Amino acid sequence: MTTTANLPALSKQVSELVLAGSLGHAEQAFSEAAEQHGDLAVVEVLGSLPPQVTALHLSGFDGGKTSLATLLVPPQAWADSLAFFAATWSDDNIEDDPERVAESLFSHVHGVVFSSDDEERRAALLEAASASDYGSTIFAILFSMAPREILEVAEEIISKGPYMTGQTSSDSDLVPLAIELAKASEDGWDRALFELFPDFRHSADLADAEFSDDPDDEPKFLQRSTKELLYRLRKQVPSSRSSVPKRGARKSLGTDIFS
Repeated sequence: MTTTANLPALSKQVSELVLAGSLGHAEQAFSEAAEQHGDLAVVEVLGSLPPQVTALHLSGFDGGKTSLATLLVPPQAWADSLAFFAATWSDDNIEDDPERVAESLFSHVHGVVFSSDDEERRAALLEAASASDYGSTIFAILFSMAPREILEVAEEIISKGPYMTGQTSSDSDLVPLAIELAKASEDGWDRALFELFPDFRHSADLADAEFSDDPDDEPKFLQRSTKELLYRLRKQVPSSRSSVPKRGARKSLGTDIFS
């Protein structure tokens, strides 16, 4: 196990490597620390890094790439880093291909959340990530890519609670993430829904919401677009670590959906 004296030097080394763009070398430093001092050393270092450095490092890895940091990042450290992903998005990225930007964000979130089969860690990651205003916006961005399926999940949660099957009209990779979020944090699930569908103020209102099969029909309720949500998230990027929104910044709207 590492001693406290080892942490500042290791944290400084990793930060310098990440800021220099040497993500592979940063991962090597994590690997060597884990071999010499145990996984706890990596956990402690990841918990001490500035969130923008954590975001920069993790952004180089997705569900298709192996990363010790992805496996061991503490839930709150990951949650604090999420808003900084938007700092790298240009207007051109968002205007030209918002879906591609959202898909990249989904790849990261999905890769971290499902990096292991540890259900307690998965729940802790989702609860921490959805506890801030920008966390709600992030999940709303992801859900905006499959709004019909998300409404179907919401309706099933309301009607069946813990007995839900998760079956929707299409096979979307977003559905398992949505279900895991709802299980991990009722409040986080509700607030992500209301960020995407601002006309609603209570999850039960979503039970009767339907999408028309006719694309020419006027929508019956407001839904924020992926592009709009990406811009909203970029405005929420904290200016420094001290300004990272704390847990519970937005009022809870949870309604015991799995009781």
